[in-house]
Amino acid sequence: MIESRCGIVCSECTYKESMGCKGCVSITNPFWGSCPVKKCCEEKKQENCGQCSQFPCDTLHQFAYAEKEGDNGKRLEQCKTWCCQL
Repeated sequence: MIESRCGIVCSECTYKESMGCKGCVSITNPFWGSCPVKKCCEEKKQENCGQCSQFPCDTLHQFAYAEKEGDNGKRLEQCKTWCCQL
């Protein structure tokens, strides 16, 4: 089941419950504001970033390896997994 556009596994997110987040596939904007990754993916009418011919783009890569909110590339691998399931 696809939980996000960028590969974050929302069911594992520590902020999901405390922020009342339903996951970016179910809401207009994440609790923290506008997301360029979500916007790009939805404009291209893709389920997740792994379906994009530019995967992984610079924007997604920066998010995946950001010091504060990054996950050392885990979301990139998750996108690949979801694409294999489609």
